[in-house]
Amino acid sequence: MAAGAAATRWAKEFWRRTRQVGALRLTATLIVLALALLAARYSWGLPFAADAERGLYDIRFDWAAQRRPVAQDPRIVMVVYNDQTLETLGKRSPLDRKMLANALRTLDAMRPKAIGIDILIDQAQAEDPLLVAAMKGLKTPTFLAFASSDGTYGNEEQIEYWQEQFLRQFLDQVKSGPVRPASIRIEPDLDDSVMRSWPAQSPRLPPLLANAMAPGHDSFRSYAGSIDYLLPKWADRPVFSELPIDLFAIDYGGPPPPELARQIAGRYVLIGGDIKDADDFLTPMSRMTGKATKGVAVHAQLLAQLLDGRLLPALRPVALWLLALLVVVAGCLSSMLEMRSWKLPAALAVQILLFAGLPFLLQARQIDTQGLPALGWAAGWVLAFAAVGTAARAVGSEERRFAQSALGKYLPPDVAALILKEPERLSLRGEKRRIFALFSDLEGFTKLSHAVTPEQLSDLLNHYLDVMSETVLRHGGTIDKFVGDAVVAFWGAPIARDDDGERAVRAAIAMYEAGEEFRRTAGADIPPIGCTRVGLHRGEAVVGNFGGKGRIQYTALGDGMNTAARLESANKLLHSTILVSREAKEQSGLDLFRPLGRVVLSGRATPIELWEPVPDMDPELRRRLTDAWLRFDGGDAAALAELEALAAAGEDAALRDLVYRLGKAGPGGAFVLASK
Repeated sequence: MAAGAAATRWAKEFWRRTRQVGALRLTATLIVLALALLAARYSWGLPFAADAERGLYDIRFDWAAQRRPVAQDPRIVMVVYNDQTLETLGKRSPLDRKMLANALRTLDAMRPKAIGIDILIDQAQAEDPLLVAAMKGLKTPTFLAFASSDGTYGNEEQIEYWQEQFLRQFLDQVKSGPVRPASIRIEPDLDDSVMRSWPAQSPRLPPLLANAMAPGHDSFRSYAGSIDYLLPKWADRPVFSELPIDLFAIDYGGPPPPELARQIAGRYVLIGGDIKDADDFLTPMSRMTGKATKGVAVHAQLLAQLLDGRLLPALRPVALWLLALLVVVAGCLSSMLEMRSWKLPAALAVQILLFAGLPFLLQARQIDTQGLPALGWAAGWVLAFAAVGTAARAVGSEERRFAQSALGKYLPPDVAALILKEPERLSLRGEKRRIFALFSDLEGFTKLSHAVTPEQLSDLLNHYLDVMSETVLRHGGTIDKFVGDAVVAFWGAPIARDDDGERAVRAAIAMYEAGEEFRRTAGADIPPIGCTRVGLHRGEAVVGNFGGKGRIQYTALGDGMNTAARLESANKLLHSTILVSREAKEQSGLDLFRPLGRVVLSGRATPIELWEPVPDMDPELRRRLTDAWLRFDGGDAAALAELEALAAAGEDAALRDLVYRLGKAGPGGAFVLASK
């Protein structure tokens, strides 16, 4: 049930974001995703990717083959002309046929299972009659290399037309014996000349040498998959034993040595050349070893694979399509994960293990991975990740701009940017903080609202709140709410700064001054507007997101906010404009306050010490006022006369009210304010 609901929410969110992308961007994204899917499926057919795909195949093939080395194959033996043989004979090419004739007679007497000759008899030699006679007298099934000059299905790079004609004539001469033709056509990849696959076997050619020597394996007649090369378990014992042809061309004057005969009896014998720089073929292992493999050894590998029945299965096209689709979907989903969370690195790690490890795992289980688009998967994933990520970032950028614009109406720009970067900073539940709470109010606004038209009222109020908001934000405060013309703000949440106290006091002063400017510029047709009064207190509050299911507001609640509101209201009674509690004053670090005594605010029982910021007052006068009040509050009743003299010297209603309240409360006392 919960999973279904989560899926529904995810689908709705996905559809919402898809609509936000826009038609043009969505079309471009879909085109790139289609290209990603094609790359993840057909990278073996792409010019540059195919080279890399072949290289990756060679790496994983060698890796898998190294993990299943084999002992020497007891079924196959190679009898070769080597460089020592050629040195003894004193001739290099064509290979000596008298030696071949003598070796065939000796091998035939040792009763092998079959003989395969990987040597083209493509031109006349003086010893040909000896070879023809030897072949006619054989009893062992023997298969002679055949090649065609027809480029459509033959070995045109190995044999000319006239050579093919000679070969056919030679075969006609020996056809009365057990010798039959067998194709030696093997096909390296055209792009890098690496022998990876079984050759396509044309019906116009004789059976491939391996098929001819071991009949009954018809499935290999049409097999065109990878050659499953075997690697030796021991470095000094190759997969196939190799004996020089010299051993069999000697006239022993009787039966050959029994130990030599045992190495031939019942085995498949392949005769060919192991001559330096001749008949060399690159294999998947060559990339790592740098070594080539002789043609006769390639035929030995094909024969061993056929005898073992190792028809390597390949993934079906539908499986490759599904894997390509999975790769693209994984790239899309990954791009939607939050970059800063642990989920993206975890998802990437899992996907790397899956998509990079799967080809190796399949190869190790002898699944043919030639044609498996490993690089294509990476390219498809990257394209999908980039396409969806770009679209998502475009939508996210628009959302961030909107969110930053919205947050910027209530938070300072640097705080809004930090919240967008680290949303966890904006607590989704209440947390207790010590904050600087500020309340401001425009005197006489209610009366003003009845004296102007609704349009004028709207313009005035919006302009006033814009000015107040800009002032709060400029000083790094967070706007909590507007209540009519009142502005509620605080410092210390969601981000606390060391200089929050100074910022809050300077904001209070600036708000009062901005209010005065607003009064002066309201217009001649607007009734007189009162001053802006401000209350500021530092105390505890619960700060966080509060609200019902349909609406959440970041706000502060608690005694600290209530105290600031009462301080703002007390301005009217004390004839002041800005009241700052002692707690806020001390944390501001500023020296621009004058004392306004100690009072008990309406609705509260605990006295609070009040101060008013007066940056324009003469610093010496501020010092004298503060000193006199502190002496009076400490018990020096004579200090009241000094305060009275200072109050009488000017037209300061707030100072006269202070003297009055001190006279009533006495040293160390608090004046109880009553509501008006």
